[in-house]
Amino acid sequence: MRKISPFKTRELVRKVLERVNYNVSLTSRILGISRRTVRRARDGPLEDRSRKPHHCPRRTPKFLEELIVKEARRTGFRARNLASYMERKYGLRFKESTIKVILRRNGVSKRRRKTAKGTYRALYDYEALLPFQEFQLDTKHLLDKYSLPKEVYEHIKRRRLPLYEWNMIDIATRARFTAYSYELSSVFGMMFIVMVVLWLRAHNVRNPIRIRIDNGAEFTSGSKRKLKEYNELLKPLGVELETIPPGAKHLMAMVEASHRADDEWFLMIHAERCKNREEFLLRAQRWQDTWNFFRAHHGKGMKGRTPFMKLKEKSSIIHHHVLLYPVVLMEDVIGKVGIITDILRVNQGGKYVFTKCLSRRYNEMLIFSVNMAPRSKTLKSMINELFTCTR
Repeated sequence: MRKISPFKTRELVRKVLERVNYNVSLTSRILGISRRTVRRARDGPLEDRSRKPHHCPRRTPKFLEELIVKEARRTGFRARNLASYMERKYGLRFKESTIKVILRRNGVSKRRRKTAKGTYRALYDYEALLPFQEFQLDTKHLLDKYSLPKEVYEHIKRRRLPLYEWNMIDIATRARFTAYSYELSSVFGMMFIVMVVLWLRAHNVRNPIRIRIDNGAEFTSGSKRKLKEYNELLKPLGVELETIPPGAKHLMAMVEASHRADDEWFLMIHAERCKNREEFLLRAQRWQDTWNFFRAHHGKGMKGRTPFMKLKEKSSIIHHHVLLYPVVLMEDVIGKVGIITDILRVNQGGKYVFTKCLSRRYNEMLIFSVNMAPRSKTLKSMINELFTCTR
């Protein structure tokens, strides 16, 4: 009965004790308990006393405990991510078990997202995924007054820094490939996909590639006809695009989470130090390299490893140089090379009429794509040439 309610148990002991004229020995024999227990119920409170120790020398100081609770409620991180976050931000090292106890003691609950049946369902089979097999692609509006401090927002606006980020993340390794632009357009969307895919193919990525995108105007605008056309164009490169249902942003969770990291670890810190777009692209390149080589990831299947470590662990024949993708401005690419996606259309029927003068380098690439033969330059040399002109 005590396991159900200590209060009710001691109340019963007092009633029996009162009926036998406060005879402790008789009460203990009737209830089958010790006389000490009877005296405890008679003389002490009905509730259990606190078992909290009077002194705990190894307990985390109160001000640090309050800091952990504050950051946990602000960021929504749990023990593993929070331990890494506290070390990066404050230089404080805590064990995961310590943070778990602190969060439990202060009633910081975990945010859960469940299916209709109340069970957890992963978006991918993370252990079976090959590197660079599944991607998520999305864009981010950098000039966001709700996620950036006012001074950072005004600096980006005043210095005319790039306004949009194109971000493609590999699910297996969490490696990211980034570009920037001043406007959103489906031309830039297709160009960015082709540039990243050609970079991967030039670095010995042979498996089919599937890219998940949303229904934004910079991609297919939710049009099935446009999606089919894009997939037909990308078929020679072994690429398939798939769109998410309207409003199903949880299917893009990884790339959406990276947007938050961009705000907290890149834009809030480095944007104000950039006086022009060249400095911005240089710092963006450093941020991408930090993400791919040094930043630990604690998502599903990562266990605190970096994309570089995860790629090595997969025992892949792909060289880690693939993670050194050059961060470019899409307007610079289209100005120096032209619309590189047109090389995918040269084998279609009909005659294509160009409406503007094309650069000499773009004409050379177009001729190469038409007359591709074993004796011509390799695909890797063409891609190296393309990315050399964009630096």
